[in-house]
Amino acid sequence: MTTARTRLSPAARRRQLIDLGVEMARDRPLELVTMEAVAEAAGVSKGLIFHYFESKADFHLCVITEQADEMLARTAPQEELGDPIAMLQASITAYVDYVADNGRGFVGVIRGAASADEAIRAVADRTRAAMTERILLHAPAIGIERTPAIELSVAGWIAFVEELLVRWLDDPVVSREQLVQIFVAALPTLAGLVGNVTQT
Repeated sequence: MTTARTRLSPAARRRQLIDLGVEMARDRPLELVTMEAVAEAAGVSKGLIFHYFESKADFHLCVITEQADEMLARTAPQEELGDPIAMLQASITAYVDYVADNGRGFVGVIRGAASADEAIRAVADRTRAAMTERILLHAPAIGIERTPAIELSVAGWIAFVEELLVRWLDDPVVSREQLVQIFVAALPTLAGLVGNVTQT
């Protein structure tokens, strides 16, 4: 859909272009979000986009950074819930909802670690590290001591969640609620197993 061209401030125009890129990336791979398509949707010339972004790669980096920031914001722990398991369930529910809403955008963020672009890889790695750290910060509240082995197991759980979400997008063999429960139950179970093994 093409937007009628209107005069915007530089900040507002840049914001508009990024928002359009994020919207397009919901239903197609990032590499298929072309400058031509964004320009047409914004009602501007392709050349104008390069006034705000150095290159297509720079624009894609801004788009994927926006997606990652939104994902982290939507899944932030709800400290007011108090109970760490309730907090985990709320965050995971928000995560699954984000994935359901964004589809390809989610895949773009988590698959960014395999990108040939170093900057995009850094966004993916930073996002994964932030999510891992959130879990580890709240682990002691459910009796899980933070150790190198636990850090490893949480990183593995994050990878497990990501892989199941990608598969669930293509083939939702379980409901959203069932998927959330699988994730919530798997984390303390995995951490408990790792803790028992490393203490023997």
